[in-house]
Amino acid sequence: MARALAQSPQELILDEPTNHLDVQHQVNLLRLVSSLPMTSIMALHDLNHAAMYCDRLIVMQAGRIVATGTPEEVLTQRLLRDVFSVDAHVETSPHHARPHIQFVR
Repeated sequence: MARALAQSPQELILDEPTNHLDVQHQVNLLRLVSSLPMTSIMALHDLNHAAMYCDRLIVMQAGRIVATGTPEEVLTQRLLRDVFSVDAHVETSPHHARPHIQFVR
């Protein structure tokens, strides 16, 4: 990340930037990226992280875009069931006012 930022980019493209990081470092990295004054495009599999730190989401299935919009627009119980085959409850977090997904066993 330091090497990329040292080049003064106008945008960042990150593929799973939190992979293999401890939770503390995942959160710190996402806070940093979301605070940068540039466009950042990230591939993330943690939907709660995407909801917390991304302004817009694109959800893909089998290489095709199936939903795009704000986290509030995209992360619905129906989408989670239809695309990811999981039952989940989506509610607005009282801590950050963004969607929070609770997966059902």
